[in-house]
Amino acid sequence: MKAIALALLATLIATLGQLLLKSGMRQVGPISRADLSHPLPLILTVFTNPMILIAVPLYVAGFLTWLIVLSKLDLSYAYPFLAVTYVLVPLLSWLFLGEQVPSMRWIGIAVICMGLILVGRAR
Repeated sequence: MKAIALALLATLIATLGQLLLKSGMRQVGPISRADLSHPLPLILTVFTNPMILIAVPLYVAGFLTWLIVLSKLDLSYAYPFLAVTYVLVPLLSWLFLGEQVPSMRWIGIAVICMGLILVGRAR
């Protein structure tokens, strides 16, 4: 049970990391070809953004948590837990970032949830 909790924690960390990265990149703005031709100012802008500076260590923490999960569970059982991010990211993006999520995407998210239930019962 602890391993499952850690798998869910890893997905929560990844979800939070994605939300913070998106928030940070909203502040940075769209990246153009001109930005890529002179990457140093872009790199400085991106990697001095507070949201991105918080997201990067979160990803490291999520990675380390995931390594613990892999040491305890079969990969074929653990890996589908990462699909929870496909549910949480759109939901939280809609709630906190004001993103529009079309109804067809919600239907897909419901299908993912059903798949997660099936995988969870097949242990």
